[in-house]
Amino acid sequence: MGFDPWDADFVADPYPAYRELREQGRAIWSEATGQWLVPHYADVNALLRDRRLGRTYLHRFTHEEFGREAPPPAHEPFHVLNGNGLLDLEDPAHARVRRLVAKAFTPRTVEQLVPAVRRMARKLTAGLLADGGGDLLTAVAEPLPVAVIAELLGVPESDRGPLRPWSADICGMFELRPDEETARRAVRASVEFSDYLRALIAERRERPGGDLISGLIAAHDEEGRLSEQEMISTCVLLLNAGHEATVNTTVNGWWTLFRHPDRLADLRRNPEKLSTAVDELLRYDTPLQMFERWVLDDIEIGGVTIPRGAEVALLFGSANRDPARFTDPDTLDLVRADNPHLSFGAGIHYCLGAPLARRELEASFGALLADGIPPLRLVREPRWRDGYVIRGLEELLVEF
Repeated sequence: MGFDPWDADFVADPYPAYRELREQGRAIWSEATGQWLVPHYADVNALLRDRRLGRTYLHRFTHEEFGREAPPPAHEPFHVLNGNGLLDLEDPAHARVRRLVAKAFTPRTVEQLVPAVRRMARKLTAGLLADGGGDLLTAVAEPLPVAVIAELLGVPESDRGPLRPWSADICGMFELRPDEETARRAVRASVEFSDYLRALIAERRERPGGDLISGLIAAHDEEGRLSEQEMISTCVLLLNAGHEATVNTTVNGWWTLFRHPDRLADLRRNPEKLSTAVDELLRYDTPLQMFERWVLDDIEIGGVTIPRGAEVALLFGSANRDPARFTDPDTLDLVRADNPHLSFGAGIHYCLGAPLARRELEASFGALLADGIPPLRLVREPRWRDGYVIRGLEELLVEF
C-alpha cells in the first residue's frame, strides 16, 4: 500500500508507506495530492526553518503572480480569520504578532494554569470512574483542553458549549481537498466564533481581568498593538491548535499504550516517567501528520529542483519514525532521552502553546494512571476518523 490519504487502511497505519517513501528518495512527487512529499527527518527539520518556503505566499505575491486561483469570495471569513493568525503569517508580520502575543502568553501564564489543569483532569477522571468507563475521547480528551483554553481566555463556563464544534468545523479546512460542505461549515464557524470573540474583547476593554484576552489588549511595544482581527485570530488558533493536538495525542496515546501493555504497566508503576512518555507518544504516533508549505523561491532537495509555486508536504509522521535520526524508531520507548520530535514544528512557526500542551497531557495521563484509580481496559478496537492531516480516532471506549 502506498501513500493514499483517502484510504482508510493507510490512515489507520501510514508508517509502512512512510518507510517506502524514505527508501524512494528525499522528494517524491504525489500525483494524488499535487505536492512534493518530503519524508526524511533532516529535510523536514531544515525546511521548517527555510525562508524560501512559506505558509502563505501573499506577503510576496498575488494569487495571479503565484499561478494560483484566489479562493471563492464566499470563503473569505475563513481566510481572513486564518490568514491573520500566527500559523499562516510570515515575517515581518509574523515576528511582530508573535512578539506581542508572547508578552501576554508567558511561561508564568502557563505555570499559573497548572493547578487548574490538574484539578480539571482529576474531575474528568472521577466522572469517567463514576460511570464505570465510557468514551475516553468525549469524557476526558476533548473537555480538558477546551476547558483549559476557555479558562486561559476568560470564556465564561456558560459560553463554552460551541467552542468544540467551532474548532472542529474550522479545522476541517486543513484537510486535503476539503469539499464545499466542509468549507460552508468552516465559514459559518469562523463568523460565529469571530462575532463572539469581538464581543468578549469589547467587554474586556471595559473591564480588564487576569485572562489572556485582557493581556492581548494590553500588550504593546514600539510598533504598536495587536489589531482586533489579530487578537481574534490568535484566540481561535490557540483553541484549534491546542485542542486538536492535545485531544488526538491523548486518545492516540492511550490506543498506543493499550497495544503495549508492558509499557503501560511500567508507566503506571513509575509515574515519574510521564514527562518523557508524553514526548515519546507525541513522536510515536504524531497527531499532525503533514504540514504544508508553499515554495516561494526554487529549492533543491536531494538533487530534485522544486520550482516556485509548487507545494511541499512535510511528513511529520514519517520524520518522527526516521531511523537516520531515531534509534529503533518503531519501538515505543517511554524513557527515550534523545527525542527531538517535530510534532510541535520547528523554526519561527514552532508551536507557541507547546509548554501548555505538555502540561495538559501530563495532567490527563497522570490523573488516569494515579494511585487509587483502577487500570483502564479497552472495550473494543477503535476506528479512525476520516481525515489524514489531523489524524485521530472516532472514539476510544474503555472500562475500569
